[in-house]
Amino acid sequence: MTCVTCNNCGTAGAEHLFRAKGYDLVRCTGCGLAYIANPPGAEELKVLYSAGASYHAALCDPSSETFATQDRIAVRHLAETLRGAKGGRLLDVGCSIGQFAARAKAAGFAATGLEMNESSADFARGHYGLEVAEGTIHEAPQEAGSLDVLTMFDVIEHVPDPLGDLRKAYDLLAPGGKIVLSTPNIDGLFPKLSLPLAKKLDYWPHPEPPYHLYQFSAKTLGAMLKKAGFAVSETRNFAIDLAYTFGQVQTLLKMPKRLAYAGLFAPLAAVGPLIGQGDWIYVTARKAG
Repeated sequence: MTCVTCNNCGTAGAEHLFRAKGYDLVRCTGCGLAYIANPPGAEELKVLYSAGASYHAALCDPSSETFATQDRIAVRHLAETLRGAKGGRLLDVGCSIGQFAARAKAAGFAATGLEMNESSADFARGHYGLEVAEGTIHEAPQEAGSLDVLTMFDVIEHVPDPLGDLRKAYDLLAPGGKIVLSTPNIDGLFPKLSLPLAKKLDYWPHPEPPYHLYQFSAKTLGAMLKKAGFAVSETRNFAIDLAYTFGQVQTLLKMPKRLAYAGLFAPLAAVGPLIGQGDWIYVTARKAG
C-alpha cells in the first residue's frame, strides 16, 4: 500500500480502515482524518466519473426523479446557508447544474457558480440563466476578498488537496465572510457501526473508495477549517437519503442479502441525526478579521 501523508497534519502514519476496488481507506494516526492512501490519478478519476454518464443525463432532465431529488437537496442547502448569512455576494463551488445557486439568487443573494463539468455548467447557464465559470476553486474568476459567502456542498471530499482549497476559499472571502460546507460524516452512527461488518462482507454503502478521496468527521473538518484560518460557528447533523445509501426499494426487493443489510442498518442511519451522529454534516465557519 502506497501511503501519502495526511493533508491536514502531515503525519505519515495511518491505520487501515477499508479496501474497495483496490483502493485503501486509512485513518491518520495524528489527527484522525480518513483518506485514500493510494489515490487514483487524474486519468483514473476521469474514467471513474465518466461511468456516471447516465446519471448526468437524468440530472439534466427536469422531469426525472434524479432532478427532483437534487432539487429537494438544494432546498436544504439554502436553508443551511440562510442560518449563517442572509444575503451578499455568493459563490457556489461545485455548483453542478445550478439548482442551489438559482434558489440562492431567488432568495436575494448575488449568486454565481463554479463547476468542473462543462455540460453541467452549460445547463446551469441555459436553464437558470446563472453566471457560471468552469474550473476548480483555484481558477475562480473572483478577486481575493470579494465574496460574502462561499458554499461547497458535497465537494470537499472529492478534491485532491482539501486544505489548499479551504485556504483559497479563505482568500476569496471578505473579512467576516462565511463558508458553508456539507460532506458525509465517517463518524456517523451508521458508518461507525457498519464498518466492522463491511470488512467481512467487502461491502460498505457509506461513500467508499475511490470516489471520495477523503472521509471527514465534524472533528477533522473543523480542525482543517481552523488550520485554513476559519472559526467554526455551527455543525449540524443529517441523514444521507436512504435510497442513495441503500438503493431503491424496487432494487432491494430483487437482492435479498442487500435488503437484509438495509433492514439492519437503515434505522441507524435514520436515528443518527437525532443523537448528533448523522452520516451527513453541514458546517458553517467564519473568516476572522
